[in-house]
Amino acid sequence: MVAWAVSDHTLLRELLTDPRVSKDPNQHWPAWINGEITPEWPLFAWVAVKNMFTAYGADHKRLRKLVATAFTARRTERLRPRVEKIVGDLLDGLARVPRGETVDLREEYCYPIPIQVICELFGVAEGPTRDELRRLVDSIFNTSAKPEEVAATFEGMHRLLAELVATKRETPGNDMTSTLIAAREEDGSRLTEQELIDTLLLVISAGHETTVNLLDNAVHALLTHPEQLALVRKGEVTWSDVIEETLRCQAPVANLPLRYAVEDIDTGRGVVIRKGEAIMAAYAAVGRNPGLHGSDADRFDLTRANKEHMSFGFGVHFCLGAPLARMEAEIALPALFARYPEISLAVADDELRPVESFISNGHRNLPVRLG
Repeated sequence: MVAWAVSDHTLLRELLTDPRVSKDPNQHWPAWINGEITPEWPLFAWVAVKNMFTAYGADHKRLRKLVATAFTARRTERLRPRVEKIVGDLLDGLARVPRGETVDLREEYCYPIPIQVICELFGVAEGPTRDELRRLVDSIFNTSAKPEEVAATFEGMHRLLAELVATKRETPGNDMTSTLIAAREEDGSRLTEQELIDTLLLVISAGHETTVNLLDNAVHALLTHPEQLALVRKGEVTWSDVIEETLRCQAPVANLPLRYAVEDIDTGRGVVIRKGEAIMAAYAAVGRNPGLHGSDADRFDLTRANKEHMSFGFGVHFCLGAPLARMEAEIALPALFARYPEISLAVADDELRPVESFISNGHRNLPVRLG
């Protein structure tokens, strides 16, 4: 399938706020409507779901309003003590690693924080369910997966979440899954059963994968730019600077599929996006656009005056979980570097490998020595 990849920050902002651009393939993507897209297509799960991610107009407003209650400023701030406890416990666990031994920080620190927070928020119990959830989410973001894996992942994720919904129907808890079920059963017109399950798929998977990459990329950037880390330690820049510059320079989501032209759109740049054509938001490229950030746009620089980025999207689809992701990073990053001031990469930078995805932007692993 062919799509327009938009990397110009001004044009992308225009398109993301243009009512002539839709995220609903059922209404506005002929290839989907005509049955050309099969479950074996690597991005099938990104299109087939029915939730606010693929909704348009009034449907999007309805679905977003239901989920927004999970990510209000008050609810997010109430999570702060829990995030601090999770971070503290993980750092205590890392202290048991023998001195000089290598540890995969992505696996042992960057990943557990957001997955634990989002699972507790939505009532996913510890144990096999979380382990299976992780495996399936990793597969969803793997855009190199074979056709049979793509189909099995989509089926497996819906089975797991259907089981979660069944459990919460039988034994409701003080969690957002139970809240969404109550909204569904109070007034079925507000949320269909598929929308319920697909909404859980969206918020639980995207709700942690992006933060894992944010933490991973921030730690990596500081360890490979010691002069920038020194600025943080001297108090010349803030941890907020670290977070925003990481989001700009290494967007956790590099490219996000898909949007569709509702009608012909003249971009005013010599290009017309025809009705029904697909559009992909190239968020990582936008953050490094020389037209916005100059000739050194690819350089990690905490003193950069303009750290503008679109790593959490823009417009009506702006990420609801952005405040939670920022809060987790604000707690996790300074705590790590305070506890382990001698932390260093355990391998040469060019030995690190990216995750197998053009959507998710992070490392397969991040081996470090804590010192």
